[in-house]
Amino acid sequence: MVFLPSLDRRNFMTLVGTVALTSSAKAATPITLPSPSEELGKDPAFWASVRDLYDVDTSVANLENGYWGIMAKPVLADYLRWTNKINVENTAYARTSIGPDWKAAVAAVAQAAGFAEEEIALTRGATEALQLLITNYNKLKSGDTVVYSDLDYDSMQYAMEWLAERRGVTVVKISMPEPATRQGVLDAYAAAIAANPKLKLLLLTHVSHRTGLLLPVKDIAAMAREKGIDVILDAAHSWGQVDFKPAELGIDFIGFNLHKWIGAPIGNGFLYIAKSRLADIDTQLGDHDHPRDSILSRVHTGTVNFAGVLTLPSAVALHQQIGTAAKAARVRYLRDLWVNEARKLNGIDILTPDEPGMSAGITSFRLKGQTQPAQVNAFVKTLREKYKVLTVIRTGVTNGACIRVAPAIYTTEADVMKLVDALRAEVQQG
Repeated sequence: MVFLPSLDRRNFMTLVGTVALTSSAKAATPITLPSPSEELGKDPAFWASVRDLYDVDTSVANLENGYWGIMAKPVLADYLRWTNKINVENTAYARTSIGPDWKAAVAAVAQAAGFAEEEIALTRGATEALQLLITNYNKLKSGDTVVYSDLDYDSMQYAMEWLAERRGVTVVKISMPEPATRQGVLDAYAAAIAANPKLKLLLLTHVSHRTGLLLPVKDIAAMAREKGIDVILDAAHSWGQVDFKPAELGIDFIGFNLHKWIGAPIGNGFLYIAKSRLADIDTQLGDHDHPRDSILSRVHTGTVNFAGVLTLPSAVALHQQIGTAAKAARVRYLRDLWVNEARKLNGIDILTPDEPGMSAGITSFRLKGQTQPAQVNAFVKTLREKYKVLTVIRTGVTNGACIRVAPAIYTTEADVMKLVDALRAEVQQG
């Protein structure tokens, strides 16, 4: 049986200058936020103080922070405190006292995202959240059409394809233009809508894990809504990397990650279902633990890592203290540092546009003419072993495999310049 308590919530945290922690955990270094400006992403003192909050392995320039983000030291301390408490107090705590603490975690996430608490349910990540939304969406009938793109996440593509056997729908895959522009992306989705008059469900990925392309999802969703098409949004890589308010996107079904750009322990995410649309998502495998009019009946995970969930208030508080605008500015600044130099090299193709609003921190590239996974993997290995720069291959892009670069807020300018130096050396040698 899944444990999701129904006890009354309590106030969970006061944030005044530092991240609130228990007396057993060391408080975070106080941070003085700079005034919002064009310099926000590169303020040396500010970002040095942020980096001091993290223990970072300096044996490699880690530019593969899209898998997950490391916890800051105060968040890790809180996670270890919760782990110890649960290990010592065991089921006595879980059966009798965890309710208010769990509710505090839900409240922290809901408040930060701008949703009502009854509109979100915690999951183990965005993959679980989106699989639940896609497979339990009940408005489809045989003969309808669903659409996804080549840049959507693999697990979500599989779930969309699964709808063909289970719902009898036609599944259409489209390709994002390369190089992409805002208008080109809008035109691609407009064409897909026009070409598929029976289209009922559209999967969108806010920030692609493959190339980092940032879609104008609010505009695409509005376009779809005019035709009576529902949208499910994959926001795994956007919340915490992009400065936006999820509640203002006009999308009723969204899956989020909390261990990527928010800095929560691994194994945390949540789904959002607009209150007015709850009935359009079936209960998970006939769940009877919660009423049908409760979003909790849409997730049935089983026993979870309680400590990870209970650390969410600390992770969210630090995220808010640093600020979404500051985080977005930092990763975009680091991205531009290496991209601006790499664009000067004739042997490099940058796949993510510089156009405002079309990219965040993640950007992918490939060596000209090298589109096969074996070729791309070989260069990833060269960067890692010869230059101590960690990146990752991404496949599934229509035009070929690529290398993803994903700096984090604790990444330094020197880290990304190591990549630039490596690219210069390899392109010149080639």
